[in-house]
Amino acid sequence: MANENVYDPSLTLDEIVFENRNKEYGAYDLRHQYPRLLTKSFIVGTALFLIAALSPFIYLTIKRLTAPPKQEVKADLVEILQEDKIIEQPKEKEPPPPPPPPKEEKIEVIQNVVPEPVKAPKIETPPPPISKQLETTTGLTNQEGVKAPAYTPPPPPPSTGTRASTAEVKPQVSDTQVYTEVEQTAEFPGGINAFRKKVGENFDTSAIEGADGVVKGEVTFVVERDGSITDVKVTGSNSDFNSEAVRTVKSIKNKWAPAKINGQSVRYRYRLPLAMQPPE
Repeated sequence: MANENVYDPSLTLDEIVFENRNKEYGAYDLRHQYPRLLTKSFIVGTALFLIAALSPFIYLTIKRLTAPPKQEVKADLVEILQEDKIIEQPKEKEPPPPPPPPKEEKIEVIQNVVPEPVKAPKIETPPPPISKQLETTTGLTNQEGVKAPAYTPPPPPPSTGTRASTAEVKPQVSDTQVYTEVEQTAEFPGGINAFRKKVGENFDTSAIEGADGVVKGEVTFVVERDGSITDVKVTGSNSDFNSEAVRTVKSIKNKWAPAKINGQSVRYRYRLPLAMQPPE
């Protein structure tokens, strides 16, 4: 009996796993042959892959080796004769078609035929018979007679005079005259308070530094027909205030809505009192 405690280094892993087991079952045989089958399969698969990958190159090499030698053909150039150009003869101009015949205008002659006057036959009323005449009574008794139709006076003839026109004639508006009285005054966008605010924001009060109290003046300028401002003038006792006010008003580039007369834009002189407090 072999000693089970002694390890035999020559034993494989399969023999150790299937020790004391039925090796005829089939699993031992499969595990024993698996490494050889795996190696054989790898070699066969690699060979097939190489054959598939190299087959185009092998085919081209074989085709190039088996191809017949090229034959060079020497061809002499043949001079090509140019054909004579066909000169097209100019086509004769066809005569223009004759103009259409003028249309005959039919003129209808209307004759004024005045009918001859025909005398109207006189209608005679026969006298009443004698029997009717004898029935009439004479004396003071009132008798109803035949009523005559009511008289209607003819309409008056139409007057030949022309009626006087009552259309209102509007005065003409000048493009160059500066107006002081208009139907619609010039307006600044946002109103006159918005204009005063812009003047106050742009006015440099350091120009009137040292003045006593509030400095006042009157600004006049012309609002043109396109809404721009021209001819800016300031009247006041302080010359520095006047100069700064003129500069400030000219620096405001917003367009005004022009004044209007009869719906037409006109030049308008605008007057605006102005007062500023010098810095302390």
